[in-house]
Amino acid sequence: MLRALIAGLYAVFGVIFSMPAHWHFASLAKKDPKKAWLKSSQYVRGFFKNVMFLSGTKVDVRGLENLPDENTGVLFLANHRSYFDIIILQAVLGRPVGFVAKKELKKIPLFHYFMSDIGCVYLNRQSPREAMKSIKEATDNLANGLNMTLFPEGTRNKGTDLLPFKEGGYRIAEKAKAPIVLVAMTGNDQILEANKGFNIKARHVTLEFSKPYYIADMTREEQKEFYSQIPSKIADMLKTHAN
Repeated sequence: MLRALIAGLYAVFGVIFSMPAHWHFASLAKKDPKKAWLKSSQYVRGFFKNVMFLSGTKVDVRGLENLPDENTGVLFLANHRSYFDIIILQAVLGRPVGFVAKKELKKIPLFHYFMSDIGCVYLNRQSPREAMKSIKEATDNLANGLNMTLFPEGTRNKGTDLLPFKEGGYRIAEKAKAPIVLVAMTGNDQILEANKGFNIKARHVTLEFSKPYYIADMTREEQKEFYSQIPSKIADMLKTHAN
């Protein structure tokens, strides 16, 4: 519980006292969005690394060498088991990355400003019109070179098997002509969600990146086949983490 208190207080006061940085990033974004993404991502990455240190989280990263060069926008598709998933991915990836997040995260006081700074897009699944706007925004970000992360399960998974994947978001990479990289994480839910109460424990997380899949080079039939195989491909990656 002490670890949770320390990490929580750092996160809360860190966000509050970082508001001048947010104002700077927001102003910079009006002139140069790419530079704003880069600067804000560097800032947020350092902040999240400190949160991971205070929470005792250590990450074994596999496949980082598989990623395309940093000038290529990538759509990362990841399994989702923890609030720490965004923190871990942002801290590990040494490049700007935004997230397609559910609209409820926009309600978190102050924190959502920094989510927006790094290019996050909020998805309202209850409104098809709003969802389409969000998908277009994420597609534009990706086409302009910002990496985006999508959790196809749609919500945090509290079970052992993957939840059904929602394929609508895959069109982001398709329309932006960007590669897809699959991401598998294990041990992430052991940091917080698997513990009783709001109790953070020091844990070891395994994070793996697949090779890039270039959707634009596939025929329509090949795309459909690949999309249908994504859950099983991530499941196979997760199985290897036990070895």
